Amino acid sequence: MFLPCIKHSNLININTMATNGKPGDNRRHGAVKDRSQAFNPTTEQWVKSDTETGKFMTAKQDSTPFKGLRKESGK
Repeated sequence: MFLPCIKHSNLININTMATNGKPGDNRRHGAVKDRSQAFNPTTEQWVKSDTETGKFMTAKQDSTPFKGLRKESGK
């Protein structure tokens, strides 16, 4: 999504999602920005979190990680 910048009269890209490219090529171009995932060993689920606020967004019900999100280290 592009919004006009009144101060500089330029276009600003506020889209932070990853793109999927051409239909049918079965791959994602780039990672999803401003999000990460970590494995919770207690519940055995992958949890998605916002990297700016640190708040948890959602957890997957199966034991597979989210696609296109970077993994946090468990240190």
